[in-house]
Amino acid sequence: MTKAYRGRFAPSPTGRLHAGSLLAALGSWLDARAHEGAWVVRVEDIDPFRDIPGAGEAIVETLKAFGLESDEPVLWQHDRMDEYRKAIRKLVDEGKAFPCACSRRDVIAWHVIHGGDPAVYPGTCRNGTHGRTAHSVRFRVDREPVSFTDRRLGFLEQNLEEVLGDFVIQRGDGLPAYQLAVVLDDGFQGITDVIRGEDLFDNTPRQIALQRGLGLPTPRYLHLPLVLNDRGEKLSKQGGATPVDAGRPLEELGCAWARLGFPALGADSVGAFFREALLLWKERWDGAGA
Repeated sequence: MTKAYRGRFAPSPTGRLHAGSLLAALGSWLDARAHEGAWVVRVEDIDPFRDIPGAGEAIVETLKAFGLESDEPVLWQHDRMDEYRKAIRKLVDEGKAFPCACSRRDVIAWHVIHGGDPAVYPGTCRNGTHGRTAHSVRFRVDREPVSFTDRRLGFLEQNLEEVLGDFVIQRGDGLPAYQLAVVLDDGFQGITDVIRGEDLFDNTPRQIALQRGLGLPTPRYLHLPLVLNDRGEKLSKQGGATPVDAGRPLEELGCAWARLGFPALGADSVGAFFREALLLWKERWDGAGA
């Protein structure tokens, strides 16, 4: 029996909903409805240095104005901090993760002396911190490549040891890293399909490695095209992206639809837009990745 479809939209509250986020929300909602599944909203609000007070609530309300309402109560990551810490301790106890005393500057300095890619952690603390105080926790990777097939972008394989090394799951400030929190929450919410922007495409092997380490299932993935600014950069809240206008839902949804690569619709209401869009989405993605 096929597991019931469960999709999600998981914004960070670093600003108001912009065109790139609306595209991801629309794509994930349509895919859930095309599979007669559930669509849930999760606010990833565990970074006090980036999160803006009230932005999460504003995003949820803007989504509602566009007819994109979570099928279940919104999950707020700040309510799950104990679960993240518990999972980190478990990974350390099982030898799948380890405390690390290295800063980013330390890693770069190691590569200045020994050569290699400064983006790759050299394994300095894999066998202990040698008397130095640990600040972060890293997940231990191995030489086995991690691969998956995206429904839009196709096959990707990464040897995490070569391209990244052991990666951080608890930051130096004690906060859980994005990679860990998103994997735990997808597992907790029973997410079967992740629909999100393609800027996260090459993050996926890390998340699959963590899923395996935590004994969690791996969802199917569909990474959507990005909305770019005039300089060809990903549109982002940090980059000053203009918020979408909740007073013009049909026009804003039409723009997101066009950016997903679909022809314009003749809908004269939000309800008609969703009905027409859903038929075309099903035609394009029917059975893909199943």
